[in-house]
Amino acid sequence: MDSLSQVALGAAVGVAVMGRKTALWKAAVMGAVVGTLPDLDVLINHGDPIRDMTLHRTESHALFYLTLAAPLIAWITAKLAREMDLFKHWWLAVWLVLITHPLLDTMTIYGTQLALPFSDYPFGIGSVFVIDPLYTLPLLLGTGVALARKQLAGLRWNTLGLAISSAYLMWGLAMQFYVGTLADKSLTAQGISAQQRLVTAAPFNSVLWRVVAITPSGYAEGFYSLLDDDRNIQFIEYPRGEHIYNLVRSNWEVNRIAWFSKGYFKMEEKNGVLSIADLRMGVEPYYSFTFDIATRTRDEHGERILFTRPKQPMPDIQGADTLHWFQQRFLGDTDQSLVEFLKGN
Repeated sequence: MDSLSQVALGAAVGVAVMGRKTALWKAAVMGAVVGTLPDLDVLINHGDPIRDMTLHRTESHALFYLTLAAPLIAWITAKLAREMDLFKHWWLAVWLVLITHPLLDTMTIYGTQLALPFSDYPFGIGSVFVIDPLYTLPLLLGTGVALARKQLAGLRWNTLGLAISSAYLMWGLAMQFYVGTLADKSLTAQGISAQQRLVTAAPFNSVLWRVVAITPSGYAEGFYSLLDDDRNIQFIEYPRGEHIYNLVRSNWEVNRIAWFSKGYFKMEEKNGVLSIADLRMGVEPYYSFTFDIATRTRDEHGERILFTRPKQPMPDIQGADTLHWFQQRFLGDTDQSLVEFLKGN
């Protein structure tokens, strides 16, 4: 999730655990600060954008390492708070703040390597978008009111905020499952053979959902809004560039994206530049993580593919038109894909 959500969750958890034992502001500040620590790994430069992407949410988000780090961080916290007699309580609070951070991240589709060092599998459910105000606002309001009121009454507001935000996550899981059942029926009805499919929340909400299915000939994309009148999801099929992948599949960067995306990727060639995109994050034709990885050249020795240092180009996403399409699709007012919508504008 975004940094503000992690700050809000950390503060709320800190207040919930330590609110009866120390000043509410101390508990909230501790939670907010510790809740941001795992994301400091973004400051590490791994040398290229593909490594930066796939090595984010690794050791700093692993439950085992966070558990090992919790006593030291708790000791520092208790020392700064001048409450060493409460060390065990600070330890519990710090540990809960640390582990709820990656557990929340796992609800997004990105990929969080929770199980290191035992497994590097990137867990990602996709039932909530990385930024969702309906998740974050109850936490901010609950903790904010708690800090403004007396201890006991404040704790009740903080608990209410945590309960509402947690219920929202459960809602997202339920809606994701529901849309998944509709997607499976729609794929079968349209004669699309899905080798694998995923359902993810669209940006900033849990009403509009995006479905991606990998097919023998490429991939299919469809959208469903809970405000739609028709429960049938219309899918549009696109090529994945399998022939390009077969040429470059030995490349480490290509394999890394193929692994990290769990097979939800496509490859394209434009003006001799070969690129790979993670299909899980974005919408056709714009994807958040697209990387140029090679060039195709021809000389007197014939055709060659030269691998280059991965580059992440800045896409021209036509922001106003894209936002307008999302708004219409959210309300169930259009069945057009974004590609069709942009062509008509």
